[in-house]
Formats: sequence, C-alpha cells, structure tokens
Amino acid sequence: MKYIPFILFTVLTNAMAQILLKQGMLSLGSLSFAPDTIVTRVFQIVFNPWVFAGLVTFVISMASHLYVLSKVELSFAYPFLSLAYVAVAVFAFFLFKEDLNGLRIAGIGFICIGTVLIAQSGRASDQKIVSAPAETLQSKELTQ
Repeated sequence: MKYIPFILFTVLTNAMAQILLKQGMLSLGSLSFAPDTIVTRVFQIVFNPWVFAGLVTFVISMASHLYVLSKVELSFAYPFLSLAYVAVAVFAFFLFKEDLNGLRIAGIGFICIGTVLIAQSGRASDQKIVSAPAETLQSKELTQ
C-alpha cells in the first residue's frame, strides 16, 4: 500500500499525456498525408509543442511505472492504470467539452469499484509478504 502514491503518479502522468496529445492534435487541425509529405508531416506532429510535451510526459509516466513494477506485483499495479480512463474522461469533459453520458459514468463507476477491490487485495499481499519470511525461517529451523 505504500506504493499507491507512485502508482497514482503514474496514472495521472499517463492521463496528462493523453490530454496534451489531444490538445496538440487539435492545434494541428485535420490531418492528411500525401505520399510526398509524410516525413515532413510526422516532424510537424512530433515537434508540435503540445504533442512533444505529451510524449515527454509519457516518458515520465513510463519511468514511474517501471519504478512501481520493481516494487509491487504486476497484477496489482497494472489494473490501476485503468484509472487513467477515469481521469481522461473527466478532464476531457471539462477541457474539451466532450460528452460524459450515463453509460460512460456507469463505466467509470465500475472501473473505480474494480480498482478499490484490487487495492484491497494489496493489503492482503502486504500481510503475506511480511509473514512469509517468518514461515520460511520456521521451516528451515525444523529441518536442522
């Protein structure tokens, strides 16, 4: 449970990267790729300040996620990334005036409930990890 802040940082930076990328693509307008301008257009996209900031934010998010993966089980950490869907939906509603209808809100609710259940499972894992070395020590003492 002590790594939850790092996991949430990963989630928020992941969501922020999506928001920055969306803003960048809105600033570029509708895309069309003519065969002779593909390379130029890709550079325009990548070096758009919003898109570039989004890509950098993704790198920060990935670095944070790698740190988290070095500390907790993948099956515990990875589902928390679904909270990025929640954050993106909320931010998109306020920043881009995107639709947040009843079905999306219900889906967000299910995501939140599932994440809470997964977080609760982390408490059980923490207790098992703490007690595991003692059990191992006792079994070694019995065999000697």
